[in-house]
Amino acid sequence: MAQHDRDQSRDGDVRTRRVFYIPGYDPIHPRRYRELYRKEGAAQAELSGYEIGLKPKRTGGPYGWHVEATIDGIPVAADVEVLVWSDIVRDSMSNSIPATYGQLVRTAWEYIATGALFRLMRLRKGPVIAALYPIGALLVQALVALMAVWLCGWAGSFAGPWGALAGTIVGLVPGVMVLRWFRSKDGKLFAYYLMHDYAYSARYRGANPPELEARMAEFAKIIAAALAEDHDEVLVVGHSSGAHLAVSILADLIRSGRVPANGPKLGFLSLGQVVPMVSFLPGADRLRADLHYLSARDELTWVDVTAPGDGCAFALCDPVSVSGVAPEGKRWPLVFSAQFTRSLSPERWKELRWKFFRLHFQYLCAFDRPLDYDYFQITAGPLSLAARYAGRPPSASRIDRAVSKYTSMAA
Repeated sequence: MAQHDRDQSRDGDVRTRRVFYIPGYDPIHPRRYRELYRKEGAAQAELSGYEIGLKPKRTGGPYGWHVEATIDGIPVAADVEVLVWSDIVRDSMSNSIPATYGQLVRTAWEYIATGALFRLMRLRKGPVIAALYPIGALLVQALVALMAVWLCGWAGSFAGPWGALAGTIVGLVPGVMVLRWFRSKDGKLFAYYLMHDYAYSARYRGANPPELEARMAEFAKIIAAALAEDHDEVLVVGHSSGAHLAVSILADLIRSGRVPANGPKLGFLSLGQVVPMVSFLPGADRLRADLHYLSARDELTWVDVTAPGDGCAFALCDPVSVSGVAPEGKRWPLVFSAQFTRSLSPERWKELRWKFFRLHFQYLCAFDRPLDYDYFQITAGPLSLAARYAGRPPSASRIDRAVSKYTSMAA
């Protein structure tokens, strides 16, 4: 294996990098992430005074792109690949209105009956409100539909009891039309989308569905192959729900001895994570065991970045500690904030602050007043994740106390 300078120095420790991006619960084609990287990377390069450019992917395998950057005068090449599970997401999203309302009942019952919802409220209100939003929105939609039915029945009541019955039956048509109209507007309302998201995690009470486990095993093989190649760093980025997938994938890789001691540096960057939404459920034994295991390993560097301004993430919540599975020798993750309110100008923050879903993707975007978090320098710059954040203290305001009721772990 050809050797590059793997010691941290003024000139950096990375010239070549493989990046594996694991998206969250997203049914969209991965080209969306390529375009986001291209557009936002160019914007950040202009703001920060470096060069970055995308080229078509040069190898087979998962969807991706090639990046060439010159940062601090140092040329770096990176191959970015998206580990796709959008087909699984699409298959889990029912197009049936009654089925979605059935998911609402089952999911609400799971989080309330197990006490998970009330414990999650002890962490951050934002993601809990985000979880309650689709329930409230769908119930409001149902009430509007029922109101349409009632109004038809009320109008018919002027013709007597049989008229009221006939009006109610006829009213079912506008009632269904109201529900279908709301469903057609979900690209802006997100009620159905979020309901499917939370229902997917709750379906097996926090355990991974079989089809997802199979896909995660495929992802592990792809990452293992990269770790056997000549790169300076292999960086795994888990965003949103993709963060807890990455935890289990990396834990499996290390357990099975597929992280070579003399191979590339292994970095794990979790962004906008929602780990507690899953790890607080009673059936999440596998995830809790993986959190426990990964947090004490020296084969990788794990950095967890969130921001209180992101209402969809459990900002500054140490996913290992709050899940109640921190081992005695815990090393990871390093938890700190992307500080949206400081790394974005007041004008930009004012523009974005109420765009909750857009803010959940801000970690992948440009900052006009960047501090020490820059997604493009992390993925295409000359410093490994370990070197970049060596000696950086965690955020003092992080939450690292045990909160979860369920702490059992898979054997």
